[in-house]
Amino acid sequence: MGLSAVSQYMLMFISVLALSRETKAQTAPVVFYPFGSVAGDTVNIAVEDENSTLIDLWRPFVFFGRTYNNTYVNNNGHLTFNQPSNESFVNYFPIGTKDVIAPLWADVDVSMNGIISYQQYSNGSVLTQATQEINQYFPYLSFTATWVLVATWDRVEDFFASGTELSFQVVLISGGDLSFILMNYGDCAVTQFTVQAGYDTINSTDYFVIPGSIDRNIIPNLKNTSNVNVPGRWAFRVDRRTDQNNVQENIIGVQMRVTSFSDLTENGNIETVLEKLKQELVRSGLPSSVTLNFRRIQKTRP
Repeated sequence: MGLSAVSQYMLMFISVLALSRETKAQTAPVVFYPFGSVAGDTVNIAVEDENSTLIDLWRPFVFFGRTYNNTYVNNNGHLTFNQPSNESFVNYFPIGTKDVIAPLWADVDVSMNGIISYQQYSNGSVLTQATQEINQYFPYLSFTATWVLVATWDRVEDFFASGTELSFQVVLISGGDLSFILMNYGDCAVTQFTVQAGYDTINSTDYFVIPGSIDRNIIPNLKNTSNVNVPGRWAFRVDRRTDQNNVQENIIGVQMRVTSFSDLTENGNIETVLEKLKQELVRSGLPSSVTLNFRRIQKTRP
């Protein structure tokens, strides 16, 4: 039985709307993987808060010890696995209720502007790019990508701030037993309510929040931040759980030198130093849940 006249009209309306938005597309940020009609993406035009798209993955994706064969691309800037989520109110990590990957969890509205799209790859130039970049960021692994999922929120709007635009992307990469995620950022306007970028796990055995991402006024600076020296990109290895005790054996220590204690304490420098140190340790194999503390030890003469 064919589609009703109303159904045909709605499909035509969505197609025309998607086409009109694509024609207004701007140059993609350098760090973004291919997306949109050029990449052959599946485009999802959703009503605010009400849509989560289930994707059957072509390859299993291991996320901190749990293997998933599908994922939900949720409207409000995050991916979940066991069930969809229409939560627009941001709960700051660690939450511990589910596995979630949030390139930018916000109250997203695409009813008037912006496109959410996604695409999977099992061969071609995207896999070549993923292989090269993961080996650059994690050089001790000799990694080969066999599957990639790219999900993009292109110029979507903050529900409470008409005319704002947020552009961000998450890339899931796997090969063998290894899994990685990239979070890429373009222009992002200041939002009106709470936001967050990072990931969380069941029971929060592993979680990470991109520094500053919970401050809605700092969101525009995401395109200038990185943990891999590529402005606008954050990269994480996510296949291993903290309790697996498989920290890389080649980590033997870290040495830092400062000219005085005031170098760390003045202007809040200590927090910046500790965060950069943590990023280097995570890149080298330590679990992302590692906590670094600073203690001043002062020598005294006997």
